[in-house]
Order: sequence, then C-alpha cells, then structure tokens
Amino acid sequence: MNPKRTRRRDFLKTAPVVAGVAAAAMEAAGTQAFGADAPASAEQLRSYGQRSHFVTSERVGNIGMWPTTLQPRDYGFRTPLQDLVGMVTPASLHYILSHGFDPPEIDPAQHRLLIHGMVDRPLIFTVDELRRLPSVSRFHFIECHGNSAVSGPTGPPRKTPNATVQETHGLTSCSEWTGVPLSLLFKEVGVQKNATWIVAEGADVLKHTKSIPMEKAMDDALVAYGQNGEPVRPEQGFPLRLVTPGWQGINNVKWLRRIYLTDAPHMGNMESTKYPSPRPDGKSRWFESQLGPKSVITRPSGGQRLTARGFYEITGLAWSGGGAIRKVEVSTNGGQTWKEAEVQGPVHPKAHTRFRLAWNWNGEECVLQSRCTDDRGQVQPTLEQIGKIWNVGMDYFQSTSPASADMGNFNAIQPWKITADGSVLNALV
Repeated sequence: MNPKRTRRRDFLKTAPVVAGVAAAAMEAAGTQAFGADAPASAEQLRSYGQRSHFVTSERVGNIGMWPTTLQPRDYGFRTPLQDLVGMVTPASLHYILSHGFDPPEIDPAQHRLLIHGMVDRPLIFTVDELRRLPSVSRFHFIECHGNSAVSGPTGPPRKTPNATVQETHGLTSCSEWTGVPLSLLFKEVGVQKNATWIVAEGADVLKHTKSIPMEKAMDDALVAYGQNGEPVRPEQGFPLRLVTPGWQGINNVKWLRRIYLTDAPHMGNMESTKYPSPRPDGKSRWFESQLGPKSVITRPSGGQRLTARGFYEITGLAWSGGGAIRKVEVSTNGGQTWKEAEVQGPVHPKAHTRFRLAWNWNGEECVLQSRCTDDRGQVQPTLEQIGKIWNVGMDYFQSTSPASADMGNFNAIQPWKITADGSVLNALV
C-alpha cells in the first residue's frame, strides 16, 4: 500500500473531527472579530471593509520637506515593505511624499484639467468627461528618487545598522492605476509640431510643476483617476494624478489640474534647485528621470530575527524603470556565490515583482543579498560599481555630508547581515 495515500486517507478521516473541535473552540472563545474589543462594528465593516485589528502594519514618517539645516528628518511616510505579500501595495499603505503639505480638499465635480499651450484646440476636461473616454489599467511602481539614500528620522537609513527595510527602501509602492492615456488626450487637442515638452501642474499649495519630455508623455504616461480598483486616495492625488511609469516619483504630479505644451523645459523650483542630482565634482545631472534596476530582500531584513536554525523562505521585491524584471539572484554568503530565485507572477513592466528562494539557515553568521536584471539586460549595481560611476571611494558613502546622504537614483545591492543569534542588521556600509 502506498504510504502517502494512507496518510492522505487518515487525514481525510480525521479532518471533520479536527474541524469540529476547532469550531467548538472558536465558539467557546467567542471569536472576537465582531466583539466589543474590535475596532469597528459589524455595520462599519460591511459598509467599508476594514482589516483585522490583529494586523497592525502601518506607514512611518512625517510630512517632511527638504531640510534647511543639517538636522536629520524624514521626507515622507514610508511603506512597510517587510509586511507586504505579492506585488501590489494596498492604497492605505502607499508611501506619501507631499513636500511638507497635507493633501488639498478637492471636489471632483468642480475639478478641471486644462490642456493648452502649443496645441491646435485647447481643452478643459471635467473628471466625468475623462471617465467617459477609453481607459486602461496598468500595474506600475512609483519611487522617490531619494529612496534608500535620503535622510531618515535618525539619519540616513542607508548608514544606520539597525535600519529596517521600511526605513531604507520604504519610499516605493506599486499599484494598479486606471485612467486615460495622455497620448489619447493629446490627439484630442492636436499637438503642434514644435511642442517637445509638457509642463504638468498640480492643485496643491505649492502648485508643483514638472517638465517632462514629449516622448515620454506620448509613450506611456497616464492621467489616473483610479488606484487598486477605487478612486485615487487624497494623499495620492485625488481626483487626478499623472503617472509616468518608471520615472522618478517627482514626475508623477498629484492633484493634476493643468498640462502646458511647450518647446522647452519650464525649469521650475524642483528642476532648477532641488532635483539636479549633485555630484562630488560639483556637476549636476538634469532630467535624469528613469530609475535603474533595483531589488531588496524584505524577509529576512533589518530589525527582524531568525528564531531557530532551519528552513526559511527568502523573499523580496525587484523593479526597474527600464522595463520588466527577467531574473533575480540571491546570495547567502555576501556575494561569493549566487542562486537564481523564483520570480513570482504576474510580472509587469515597470512594476514591483515578487521573488522567492528556499533556504536553510545553519545558525552561523552570514550576509544575504539580492540583485536583479531587467529585460533590457541592465543589472543592479554594487556599491563599489556606483562609486566608480561617481568617481568616489567607499569613504564617500560613509561621509555624513548632505551630498552623500541625498544621492539620487541610488540602487545599490542591499546586504542584510544575520548574526549568530539570528538578529538581522543593515550591512550596506
């Protein structure tokens, strides 16, 4: 007799008994899901679903602005990547970066989108009119250009040994965005021949503007009114947000109210003073918007602890502004050798991609790393390779200067050190 079939038959025989015992235990315990200790009533849960009060993961940070002093501070609210599963970020946990201001209160019935400038027919669209047009839904990540590099609540998280993955990489999230392709709207207004740039403007207090090349606007830019199956959340740009897949988060203008077509970049505040990425040699990089291939292990990661030797599943996220992820490799010995991880579907261009690798920890100290390759053949670089591109040594990354803390588009391989007692530490520098 096949022993596997015997075990399966025994399980099927005992399963109803086990289920009955479990049900009785739950009844005796009162199953507190809708009890007095729950955070919401049954009526509230039915009208708009809420998560279990046993689930406590949340964003951390504050509505920060660019620092005017050398005192460390955060730039926004960071996504708890260590608690996520799959590749989609819940809208309620999507990172927030609003340059120091809370979202404006906008009545969608009163909101308008103006498209004008070098066009044949300037047009004003209501939100309802946009929703009547042919729509698309696409999965895309959005990432701050300073993710894993900028200063955090206790200093640059890249340099903090006890930093969690939420602190080092939490300024990126991935959603299903629904809306109208910008190229479709441009067909309606008629783009003039010499129009080579667009200037997108939001309805926030700062009237944030961003210049974007026409080539990108016509390629895959999206005027989004939906996020993960519902209207875009207020902190994400309700009622309209421009989505520029794979480009720095600053290009994804929230509370979109105006698009101006022109033959030159606008050179607004964020373009002329904030986002020309500084270099140690005194030069800057203007309009370097596409984000490179990047990955990070989210479990095990900083702040976590392995409780015993034995089996663990290493898992994390990979993404690239240049296309879809084609391969993810994981090293458990500090980069000496690499194993190809399983890439979990679905895999979409310019979207987070989940990867997994089965692993047995022997209880000894080790260093975990991941690196990804996209469908254009771009490979995630090491810290040393980034140093060569910038023509700096490792001492530059150890520096406490604002320049080294605020290096943009930072996508170096992230190592996590596991100590003999199972503690997981940030080992990048």
